[in-house]
Amino acid sequence: MQNCFALIYNPQSRRNIEADPQYLEQARALTHGRVYAPQSLDELRLLIERMAANPVTCLVIDGGDGTVGTVLSALYASSWPRASWPVIAVLASGNTNLIAADVGFGQRGVEALHALRDRVQAGLTSTALTWRRPLVVTRAGHEGRDVLGFFGGIGAFARGVDIAHHPGILRNIAHDMAVVLTLMLSLSKLFSPRQRKRWLDGVPCGLVRDGTPDSFERHFVLLCTGLQRLPHGAWPFWTEPSTSDEGMAYLDVAARPRRLLMAIWHLLRGRAPSWMRRSPQYRSGMAESLHLKMKHAFVLDGEILEPGTDGCLTITAGPQISFLCQ
Repeated sequence: MQNCFALIYNPQSRRNIEADPQYLEQARALTHGRVYAPQSLDELRLLIERMAANPVTCLVIDGGDGTVGTVLSALYASSWPRASWPVIAVLASGNTNLIAADVGFGQRGVEALHALRDRVQAGLTSTALTWRRPLVVTRAGHEGRDVLGFFGGIGAFARGVDIAHHPGILRNIAHDMAVVLTLMLSLSKLFSPRQRKRWLDGVPCGLVRDGTPDSFERHFVLLCTGLQRLPHGAWPFWTEPSTSDEGMAYLDVAARPRRLLMAIWHLLRGRAPSWMRRSPQYRSGMAESLHLKMKHAFVLDGEILEPGTDGCLTITAGPQISFLCQ
């Protein structure tokens, strides 16, 4: 493997639309021309296959969560042996950057590229890397096109994402404020007589967790992640983040849960009081697989994934991926 790095760049990411015009020119010089902006998934897959034949030490992804997930999905589907996958460096440039908040490189632009070059040329040891297991979504009828990401869910989460996707939010409001506004709009539905019942009634979903059927028939929200940290101290799980190598963290809340607003307040502050841990309506832990049978979509890093041809989808904890952080 060459002691070098390549850059996959998404020009449509929010922070890249008005990027420094000299950025790509300097990027090509620093990477010896290994700068790519694939226009389709098929083009990206061909690019990854070419890289597998002439691998690099580090693959830099300049984009948001969607871009990172798309690149990792192409890598997962490729013939590139997993034991020799490159180290991933994420430069946060998208509308949503949850992945970068946990395992991002911490810099952007030309300064980041210079720092990356120096780090790669100096040699990357295991002590300089951070490891995460992404979520892998598998669906019947989509064989060979599994989707990778790091934060997903159904129910109130999916409805909140619909609100966040409104052009007036994504186009005109910075990401952190968009998250806050999305939360406020989502919570407002619980106070609206017209919307409250629909939101609290949740969505029907048959769930099998690590081979064991779940007793909830309807779910107010189901969340899962392969990350170990979320922005602003939020952590809606009562698992230790350091256990992510044991699978994915999940939170499952039954429809019409008691003390919901109090629960939300605690979980957004990274706390899970004892009453919540004892409640049969709130469940959280680690899992290797979640099998869902439902008519509703699963949202992964902002991407809407419909169930497979059999009405199901399976989420598994994927292979360990190394990230270069500052």
